[in-house]
Amino acid sequence: MLSVFIPGATSGIGLGLALRLREAGSTVIVGGRRTELLYRIRAEHPGLDTVRIDTCDPASITAAAAEVLERHPQLDTLITMAGIMLTEDLRDPSFLATAEDTVTTNLLGPIRLIAAFLPALLQRPRATVMTVTSGLAYVPLPATPTYNATKAAIHSFSESLRVQLRGTSVRVVELAPPGVRTTLMNQENDPTAMPLDEFLDEVMSLLASRPDAPQILVERVKWLRNAEAEGRYADVLDALSGLHR
Repeated sequence: MLSVFIPGATSGIGLGLALRLREAGSTVIVGGRRTELLYRIRAEHPGLDTVRIDTCDPASITAAAAEVLERHPQLDTLITMAGIMLTEDLRDPSFLATAEDTVTTNLLGPIRLIAAFLPALLQRPRATVMTVTSGLAYVPLPATPTYNATKAAIHSFSESLRVQLRGTSVRVVELAPPGVRTTLMNQENDPTAMPLDEFLDEVMSLLASRPDAPQILVERVKWLRNAEAEGRYADVLDALSGLHR
């Protein structure tokens, strides 16, 4: 069974995936910023371990990595789940603060996490780094320009990391969700978003049936993922342009 650290797993897809992996027999450590929320998760879900981490703070990442690896020296999987998604009006110069926060959280955060954990993972006989991007890495939602850009960047970073780690014990997997019914962008009740349990069911099935797949793509995300290759890019972008105005 796996030993998995998931920073940013205190709600939504992250927590759902943590619980599914725990049910499957893995050791799972959930990371998050809010200590009181971590206490509640540990109380409500016996068997989950928790570690405080702020993925926007390099010192916090370094400290959390040391704590996780001390308590779980057999750690073999890192899932870089933490992220934010906010609308921006690029005509208003105040968007810059949101853009900078998004880059720090969604791009620098995962890169710093990988830098902190990769040396230990390379010592394991078999290990995994799972990055989390989005279908919007492939066709952008114009209302969230920096979010889309960070997810596209993480996709590109993942591709390069996979090539550089060829011949090592560490594989790189990209999880690219579609819109899912979570609190991200207030999608909890969005009928166009995928129900969380359905998403998790399909992800767990894909992980089991395709253990060496470089990407985990549920059917609902392929509308975005394959748009350019299938000659649908302009139509999909036009459809997304009417959302969240």
